[in-house]
Amino acid sequence: MTDATAAITQAHHEEWARVVAALTRRFGDLDIAEEAAAEAFATAVEKWPADGVPPNPGAWLTTTANRRAIDRLRRESKRADKQKEAQMSYAVPPEPLGAIDDPRLRLIFTCCHPALAMEARIALTLRMVGGLTVPEIASAFLAQESTVGQRITRAKGKIKAARIPYSVPSADDLPGRVSGVLAVLFLVFNEGYLATAADTAPVRHELTAEAIRLTRLIRALLPADGEVAGLLALMLLTEARRTARVSANGELVTLDEQDRGAWDLVLVAEGHQLVRERLATGIAPGRYQILAAINAVHTSARDVRDTDWSQIVALYDQLVRIDPSPIVTLNRAIAVAELDGPDVALATVDRLADKLDAYHAFHATRADLLRRLGRSEQSRAAYDRAIELAGNTAETAYLTRRRDQLG
Repeated sequence: MTDATAAITQAHHEEWARVVAALTRRFGDLDIAEEAAAEAFATAVEKWPADGVPPNPGAWLTTTANRRAIDRLRRESKRADKQKEAQMSYAVPPEPLGAIDDPRLRLIFTCCHPALAMEARIALTLRMVGGLTVPEIASAFLAQESTVGQRITRAKGKIKAARIPYSVPSADDLPGRVSGVLAVLFLVFNEGYLATAADTAPVRHELTAEAIRLTRLIRALLPADGEVAGLLALMLLTEARRTARVSANGELVTLDEQDRGAWDLVLVAEGHQLVRERLATGIAPGRYQILAAINAVHTSARDVRDTDWSQIVALYDQLVRIDPSPIVTLNRAIAVAELDGPDVALATVDRLADKLDAYHAFHATRADLLRRLGRSEQSRAAYDRAIELAGNTAETAYLTRRRDQLG
């Protein structure tokens, strides 16, 4: 990879949302913002290898994107759109400082307006703020790419037609929007935690770090919200294990095989403190708080053999009552395998086949349970299907090794 190519890749990771946010603020149109940002990055691909990487890539991209947007608006001004012509000429005031005025946070709340269906909010925000591709978003939803593309297009059109403002809502409106925002940040974090595409790093720290940063900002806005605290705790306890998750040869290291001495104990301590604070309130926990508590149990064990699996299964029982999704049921079965044995877990997993056949983790789980039961031929077939569906290079390497160990 050339220096220019590496710089463009890094700039896309770090600057995409900032450029889109700046253009959305100026022009008030998500289509214009996304198109101009994409054109700016395409121009960088053309110019940076020849001219060199600019000293401030973000400023270069924002300036170039602004010019592309203005060119588009000038073309459209022939249709007598005076308002857009005026937008080209006024000076945009500097971004105000402070958590509430964070540009990416404003863009998230714009995309997560309650006028949009929840799935549309999430897909649009993952695209506009997370910079995820349509295939990556489709993978997160276990949906068709065409379906996700249509959701994003319709959502942008609705924001434009309804003149939804680019701003963080008032304090009274925040609780009504925060669930969609948290869902988006959770998915952005997950894409960083275990990337779905084969052409990216298996763990994308820039996404996990940004999801944590934005969740901290939302916690400052809503310090009493249990689910905000729960999501932050979940992210911190997961991020604490990041450096132990991929081996030196690029293979995924599962939780039971990780070097627990390599975990970030500062993040673990902060996550545990948040979980304890929520438990002390006596208020019934929501989804993210339960997931955080499950991770707290895992990270409390100094050795995998010390894991309190009965407590984890009990927490999953709570989670199933409020989120009876197939993926939650699958994850509960993994814990049940440690408590009651792989045969009991497999019976539950097999009942999910119709709903999760396109999900690689379903087949990876089946492969492991079948291996433990000595059913090697069926296990190999399940590994083959998991490898076929998995995009993450580290995960593929791990699954391949496990399959080949069957002999």
